[in-house]
Amino acid sequence: MISTVELIIRLAAATLLGSIIGLERQRHEWAAGLRTHMLVCLGSALVMVVSTYGFNDVLGHTGIALDPSRVAAQVISGIGFLGAGTILFLRQEVVRGLTTAAGLWTVAAIGLACGGGLYLAAGITTAIAFVILALIKPLETRFINKEKFSGLQLVLERKEVNLGQIEKVMRDNDIKYKEISMTPAFEEDLDEIKISLEKMAFKKQDPLAIVEALRKLKGVREVKLLIH
Repeated sequence: MISTVELIIRLAAATLLGSIIGLERQRHEWAAGLRTHMLVCLGSALVMVVSTYGFNDVLGHTGIALDPSRVAAQVISGIGFLGAGTILFLRQEVVRGLTTAAGLWTVAAIGLACGGGLYLAAGITTAIAFVILALIKPLETRFINKEKFSGLQLVLERKEVNLGQIEKVMRDNDIKYKEISMTPAFEEDLDEIKISLEKMAFKKQDPLAIVEALRKLKGVREVKLLIH
């Protein structure tokens, strides 16, 4: 049977390692943040402990044969339901939350490793996962996804949307653009507008001045300048 000290160490290690991944997700304000990742990792560790030591009192009895690994294995399957809740299908071909869902799945595995006493494997996995989440994203944005969109992104109140006003700001400032597209935003009463710019669109104009002019339009909640 596992000692009390060893039990505390395993559960504490799981909580600590889960918090490292959770802090990174919390920083980006995802639905599954610090507490969610800590609880998933802690719960997974406890399931592993129970799976390994929780049935010792019945083992050895005539006609009883148990496979402790089966209980722990269900964590990996069950965490899929929690991960699915973090995935948002915003519109056609736009999905968000897959990375967070994968992170929860990984945190569950880290918790199982801690519950099994595999501290080195859990620590190395946590370090690698943190690097993937925190350091790979900037490189991905810069070198892989840099051509996805270059221009302006606006979030507006749906009833206040006036494309004519937006086009007027672009014309008055001699900003050349390729197209303007509008899609529903996260909230039901908001729309998202993307303005795809021509190359060298801000050759003479101050980009921040254009952003400020758009921000002053009625109903505009947010304006982002996305130039790669």
